Amino acid sequence: MVETRRHFQEQLDELESIILRMGVASHDLFRRALDVVATGNEADADAVIAGDDEVDAFYMEIERGIVVVFATQGPVASDLRFLATLLHINLHLERVADMGVNIAKIAKAAHGLPPNPRVLRTLQDMGVIALDMLNAAMDSFARRDVALARSLPEMDDPLDNLNRGMLAEVLMESDGRPMLEWGVHMHVVSRQIERVGDHAVDIGEQVAYLVTGVFQEFTDASHPEVEESTRLGDVLRFDGRPLGADQGEP
Repeated sequence: MVETRRHFQEQLDELESIILRMGVASHDLFRRALDVVATGNEADADAVIAGDDEVDAFYMEIERGIVVVFATQGPVASDLRFLATLLHINLHLERVADMGVNIAKIAKAAHGLPPNPRVLRTLQDMGVIALDMLNAAMDSFARRDVALARSLPEMDDPLDNLNRGMLAEVLMESDGRPMLEWGVHMHVVSRQIERVGDHAVDIGEQVAYLVTGVFQEFTDASHPEVEESTRLGDVLRFDGRPLGADQGEP
């Protein structure tokens, strides 16, 4: 029995190691895509697009590994919660890499059009925030740090604000039709960067669920009272009871 449990824990540890490496690969691919926006280098854009294969390979390895664990170990309680968290983080990291590919393709489409330095600076600022959020999200997972995970929505606010102002900035700053065409492409890039921030927040939500046994969206645009409730710590378990209503396994 002890040997079986030891093997099971080794499987879980290996899956965690893989997803942490996947986080590094997704972060690197997204960073390189942002560099392509600044440089317009088509060869670098092609390298980003090709680099998505590495992240996809991580994605499939984690999916297969989780299926094997479910089929052979019958996980329960906290182990089951850990595997469910991995499934979600795996998907979010794969989508971050896809955002990077999308940005590289958009940069290629905008190649040869006149760029606007102010818009590029705004995109650079957005990229820094999104990369910092990815780092924070994966650090919160590695350290099981709920406080860090819950800081992600606040980190996301300036990113959302910059994205909302991008279209107006493009329209005001465009000097002629070619620059406007370039700006429209960059507006789409802005949206891709903003979505990476959303994925980071979603990873943070999964970390909080993993640690506490409670799933609660950090933000909910259709129900702002949910966000306020979360900030006050007034969250509920899946069974509707307040967190801490009992001391048993979540």
